[in-house]
Amino acid sequence: MRADRVHEWAHAFEQRRDRLRGIAYRVLGSAAEAEDAVQEAWLRLVGTDAEIADLDGWLTTVVSRICLDLLRARTRRAEVASLAAPTRTATGSGVDPEAEALQADSVGRALLVVLGSLGPEERVAFVLHDLFAVPFAEIAPMLGRTPATTKKLASRARLRMHAPARLETTELLAHRAAVTAFTEAAREGDLGGLLAVLAPDVVRTADPAALSPGMAVIVRGARAVAEGALALRQRSREAVLVLIDGSPGLVVAHAGRPVFAVTFQVHAERIAAYDVVASPGRLRALTLALLP
Repeated sequence: MRADRVHEWAHAFEQRRDRLRGIAYRVLGSAAEAEDAVQEAWLRLVGTDAEIADLDGWLTTVVSRICLDLLRARTRRAEVASLAAPTRTATGSGVDPEAEALQADSVGRALLVVLGSLGPEERVAFVLHDLFAVPFAEIAPMLGRTPATTKKLASRARLRMHAPARLETTELLAHRAAVTAFTEAAREGDLGGLLAVLAPDVVRTADPAALSPGMAVIVRGARAVAEGALALRQRSREAVLVLIDGSPGLVVAHAGRPVFAVTFQVHAERIAAYDVVASPGRLRALTLALLP
């Protein structure tokens, strides 16, 4: 490609970079991987000799296909790898954890967590159509599907994203309040706040992969459970409140993938039990949705 053409593309690409990064980040859930996907799209642009009539459409298609390939590869790895000790998979982007946290906040942590529970094709179809208003006729070729099938994928994703709670409104609010109080107390290191929201005979269970060395799989009693929650204070700061199997719960995600989930039993406005889920099989079996 001639130098003048590269200069022309560079200006046009920079005008579209934020939108492309937004698509990639919502599809991948990782700022590092999103930056890598956008950079790869630029390299493909300057490497093509094809005439491009619709640059917006061309770049959206290229970034989406790159992201879809990354999601599919990630899914294959997840089938054989444990999620208990996550590592950063993207390299070379220079995105630090603080910057990624700020970007997650701007997008919505709960949205990213629930998006991370969707299959690759559902996620791409939903993000492009529902969040970026890309027509199904343009999304379908990216997925190798018909427009009608692509519409069904997005619809299925939408239903999962907004699955209804299984609790009545009053019970849902009480359950959410208890989980919120627990989370805030754990984040602040507030032992008294934890004891106030835990039932005296509360039971905490956990998958071994979720625990630090030496921690018990089952802990009983409010004080012992509260002290254990304080020991995992940093993890509570990363937790996001979502619906888990129809009830309010917590999820900690990394690069768009759930790593831990916490399901709660609440009685009389206090937490009677909670379970920390970390095994890949159990995590995949959970249904995550946005809180109404």
